[in-house]
Amino acid sequence: MNIEQIYTGCLAQGAYFIESEGEVAIIDPLRESAPYIKKAEKENASIKYIFETHFHADFVSGHLDLAKKTGGTVVFGPGAKTSFEIHEATDGETFNVGKLKIKALHTPGHTLESTTYLLFDESGKEHAIFSGDTLFIGDVGRPDLAQKGDLTQADLAGMLYDSLRSKIMTLPDDVIVYPAHGAGSACGKNMSKETHDVLGNQKKVNYALRADMTKEEFIKEVTDGLLPPPQYFAQNVAMNKAGAVELDKVLEKGNVPLDIGTFEMMANHEGALVLDTRHQKEFVKGHIPNSIFIGIDGGFAPWVGALITDLQQPIIFLAEAGREEEVVTRLSRVGYDNTFGYLEGGMDSWEQAGKDIQTLESISAEEFAQRYEKGDLNVMDVRKPGEFESEHVEAAESIPLDFISDQMNKVDEDKTYHIHCAGGYRSVIAASILKARGFHNLVDVAGGFKAIKETNIPATNYVCPSTLK
Repeated sequence: MNIEQIYTGCLAQGAYFIESEGEVAIIDPLRESAPYIKKAEKENASIKYIFETHFHADFVSGHLDLAKKTGGTVVFGPGAKTSFEIHEATDGETFNVGKLKIKALHTPGHTLESTTYLLFDESGKEHAIFSGDTLFIGDVGRPDLAQKGDLTQADLAGMLYDSLRSKIMTLPDDVIVYPAHGAGSACGKNMSKETHDVLGNQKKVNYALRADMTKEEFIKEVTDGLLPPPQYFAQNVAMNKAGAVELDKVLEKGNVPLDIGTFEMMANHEGALVLDTRHQKEFVKGHIPNSIFIGIDGGFAPWVGALITDLQQPIIFLAEAGREEEVVTRLSRVGYDNTFGYLEGGMDSWEQAGKDIQTLESISAEEFAQRYEKGDLNVMDVRKPGEFESEHVEAAESIPLDFISDQMNKVDEDKTYHIHCAGGYRSVIAASILKARGFHNLVDVAGGFKAIKETNIPATNYVCPSTLK
């Protein structure tokens, strides 16, 4: 028996490769099929099943492409309806993979078709569950994504409570829990950085699995404090139900070098968004006017999904040399397939051609502290609401990056704003969006709140949650 967790940090997502006796099951694959096919070939095995725990909202799955290339059967849980052929499992149905058995446990709540897959080892013992977004390490899936008609998030939370207690908590304590996501995913709110655990420990430490918890308490705790889901979630669900086009075709269209003339024509006359994926320090030093920064080395795909509202938006981009295909691939993971190429030669070619360049003022935390002590600074904190409420610079205004487009009316173009996040990545994204909208009196605080806390700004300028009103 071979079980491999294939974890993708940008999406905080876990896919799984299970092999026995030359047969393979893949659970919750990403868009690109090549890594799974190569692993199977290395094991001299064939992919028999492609299991999906539910219709994913935060990424586009490669199940259809993988099935076409391998002949594997796509399996969804009860109630799943797609525009392509699948095997719709029944609750309790068992699938053979070599000497292993995988049992479908219908666990609605996160979504109606959500299904946990229970793996039995060669001896017939319950070994692990692949819980999708039903059960995370330290948390459970949010119950607000599948609301429709008269079905509310409270109704779904109640279903989730029943699923956990009737299907999962009854399993042996030594069963390993392999979830679809970890910390950083928007599919839950209190996920651990750990990517797997044993069920017995989760019963002790996971707030949602308390033995004495009533359904009413569960519903209240699970639904309390949920932020609105990112706008691209619903669009990704639709793509997963319809079946996404092959990644090969997306790469063929998007991984293309563009000369400066073509690049400018697409930006100025065809409405393409110019996406700068370099490091924020490079963007600060010089960038193409009206370009948007979302660096490839940060939470790239989720921020693209949260901030670029149209999945059909034409995109052209700048990238570090050699990382162009990576950019197109990672855009496709969240459904942005309308990429038309990258600037050949990058910023060097742009500068050599004498084209206009903009910069962004960026100062150290020490310089920020000096300016702050002189008073009358407009400080914009673009971290998430929970981060801001936990601790923040006194007098800072909270404008979370997630909702910056909706809160643009709070920004005065005649004022100068010192913008910070936690570490310096999100603040440059925010500044780039504001600059593209015509706000130019902006100062980035490099290193963010982490660096600010190391300065001599008095501790009284930080407010703990208990004193916030």
